[in-house]
Amino acid sequence: MAEIKDPENTILMELKNGTVVIELLPDVAPLHTARMKELARSGAYDGVVFHRVIDGFMAQTGDVEHGNSSNPAFNIRRAGTGGSDLPDLKAEFSGLPHDRGTLGAARSQNPHSANSQFFINFKDNHFLNRQYTVYGRVISGMEHVDAIVRGEPPAQPDTMISVKVAADAAS
Repeated sequence: MAEIKDPENTILMELKNGTVVIELLPDVAPLHTARMKELARSGAYDGVVFHRVIDGFMAQTGDVEHGNSSNPAFNIRRAGTGGSDLPDLKAEFSGLPHDRGTLGAARSQNPHSANSQFFINFKDNHFLNRQYTVYGRVISGMEHVDAIVRGEPPAQPDTMISVKVAADAAS
């Protein structure tokens, strides 16, 4: 696992094959960083599926409303259509490119509609630059992201087993 320099702005995402360490970028996207930490701390991301995984593009997850596979009412066809009960976020576009391993905020056509969903880029996707907020990057465990089951939606979707802020996981 990579050395964690800033535990308060580092996410530990547990997947079936191991831990993905994500460095958040509060100086670039403070609202999105704060939202991810808030949802991680509440446990909202635990058990949420990767509902849209496109080979050579990205893996999308984070629908805390409809994407939790442990919810008795879970329906994979609804995953990806919801957010959280928190308000949508204002876009925080920057000059940071959508490189392999970066975390981007998923949204509707409205640039200010990001809420809880996000995606991790499998490769450099520079056509997304300045159109979606980049607010983190995988610093360790990208091989676990690469192993996520593909599909829109996948027949047997992978889940985020747990998502924690590193500062809290240490205690």
